[in-house]
Amino acid sequence: MRELLARYMPPDYSAHGYEVDNLIIWTHWLMFVLFVFWSAYFLYVLYRFRASRYPKASYRGMESHWSTWSEAGVAVVEVILLAAFSIPAWYRWSSRPTREANPVEVRIVAEQFAWNVHYAGPDGVFGRTDLKLVSSTNPIGLDVSDPYAKDDVVALNQLHLEVNRPAIIHVTSKDVIHSFKLPVMRVEQDAIPGMDVPIHFTPVRTTNGDRWEVVCAQLCGLGHYRMRGQLFVDSKEDLQKWFASQTPENPATPAANPVPEATPAQPVTTTGS
Repeated sequence: MRELLARYMPPDYSAHGYEVDNLIIWTHWLMFVLFVFWSAYFLYVLYRFRASRYPKASYRGMESHWSTWSEAGVAVVEVILLAAFSIPAWYRWSSRPTREANPVEVRIVAEQFAWNVHYAGPDGVFGRTDLKLVSSTNPIGLDVSDPYAKDDVVALNQLHLEVNRPAIIHVTSKDVIHSFKLPVMRVEQDAIPGMDVPIHFTPVRTTNGDRWEVVCAQLCGLGHYRMRGQLFVDSKEDLQKWFASQTPENPATPAANPVPEATPAQPVTTTGS
């Protein structure tokens, strides 16, 4: 089953991803067994209670309890999946990395139709932001007069992380609900206006020239299909070089994802016959 699903699933390059994949695999096995069982039962009753053998309907129904026991068995398996896999994995994942683990913290501010990535800089403290300061050149409203904002870096659609270092991503939105998803990291979180929702994971492999996408998994408007960013997982040295290359005069802001305006409706002219 693992080999079969691997053909259709993105690769996993996170420390916790194997637990997510294991749960998916066990769930598929359960669904496969149920599919085979109920398909066989369906074919059996079609043959067993065919009209040629029972021309008159029976209104007494089934008198044995085997269906009750089979349904109870399915419920037991589901409880095992929940108690033995889902809850322990969620408990381990719900605890944020401690300060001793030296996690890197990044803010993701979603908008139609792009991902604004806010890095705290060498001081490790995010500069103050204010909605009143948001503009086309300041998409997150960073207050440049704040001393903590002097070394901050704001990138568009580019998320750079360090390999084997825990990452805490603070996800929010400034317009509608989006869904921040990193398929190769097995993480997904809704970006909700007015809320700062943290998620965390640990990348275990550098990008090595691969293209890992940051995608929006929530229909968010006309340009939803083009709301894509790119995830880069670098070595410590390469990440430091990238940060050093980012200055207010040289930001990591490639072309945005503009959505063409709709063509105004044209009046319909008709000619007399």
